[in-house]
Amino acid sequence: MDETIREALQQAYVGEAKAALRLKVYAQKAEEEGFKQIARLFRVIAFSEEIHGARALRVLKDIKTTEENLAASFESEKTVAEIAYDRFVKMAEQVGDKSSLLHFSQSRDVEETHAKLYKQAMNHFMEERETVYHVCMVCGYVADGELPDECPVCGAKKEQFTTFDQ
Repeated sequence: MDETIREALQQAYVGEAKAALRLKVYAQKAEEEGFKQIARLFRVIAFSEEIHGARALRVLKDIKTTEENLAASFESEKTVAEIAYDRFVKMAEQVGDKSSLLHFSQSRDVEETHAKLYKQAMNHFMEERETVYHVCMVCGYVADGELPDECPVCGAKKEQFTTFDQ
């Protein structure tokens, strides 16, 4: 594939992914403010943006076997936690931005748990171990199996977790 086309597809994917997330957050805000139809509009357009992003990934041929996708996801989470977020933490410390420091440090810690979950899945790949995951709605921490009484990253109570069992 031509390198300029590859870069354009990568930019399109990143743009679509960012738009989908932003629109989902906007939908939550509209819902909180009582604008149900606008929230629905934001959600439907976010879904459409996800379709665009997925198409770009397919054209890029970035979707491999599940085993390869697990390995790539593990490496990505590890890199983000060890390099990017560590750098962001230091930047926030240098300028004394406590709010960003908390966000970056908690996100780094959560990214490390994501890497561990991917590693565990790779180690048990052929077993197809079934588990239930619980996601902290405050910081994004993922608990494997048992719902904690409190989030080990941000301290949120178990009522602030969402369960994924499908």
